[in-house]
Amino acid sequence: MIRYRLQKSKLKFFVSIVLFFLLLYTWISISSCAHKVPSNPDNICTIFDDKWRWHKHAKRSQKKWGTPIHVQMAILKQESGFQYDAKPGRRKLLGLIPWKRKSSAYGYAQVLNATWKEYIKATGNKGADRDSFKDAIDFVGWYTNQSYKKAKISKWDTRNQYLAYHEGQAGYLKKSYNKKKWLLLVAKKVDAQSKKYAQQIKSCQ
Repeated sequence: MIRYRLQKSKLKFFVSIVLFFLLLYTWISISSCAHKVPSNPDNICTIFDDKWRWHKHAKRSQKKWGTPIHVQMAILKQESGFQYDAKPGRRKLLGLIPWKRKSSAYGYAQVLNATWKEYIKATGNKGADRDSFKDAIDFVGWYTNQSYKKAKISKWDTRNQYLAYHEGQAGYLKKSYNKKKWLLLVAKKVDAQSKKYAQQIKSCQ
């Protein structure tokens, strides 16, 4: 009888271990799939086919903040290439040794620590994470809405919205971007991507 109980106890323990690893494997697989970069980031139809939840979150952000989906998605693509854990490169000490990162920017939307705290305080979204697409695109919606309020930039104006996103509303109003030819070229690129997304959305709907 005692031997039978021991065998039964061992069997339960073994089954528990197997179930644990199965659950762990499932969680890792789901997490890996959720964070996988879209197969064709240049095509918004393919993006939303791969990531149907992203479409739901993008629509929700558009409804909440008024910034079109194609504008928000073009900004995210430029900032991180849709990589959830994107970070800026490191500076080089003596030109060789990897040193501190260029800024605290992180996640899909490449948001600085201070700006993220400002967003959380303003929206009350206390559980928000920069590596969550849902929170990142909501941030873009919120920020572009702030640019509309503070700098009078249309939410449909991708070029100027991106310049304000990069320079901040105060920097944009001071036209700091005029001293950065490379940034003007990037803003032009983001605008072109936004227009491309806008055309694609019409066909994939």
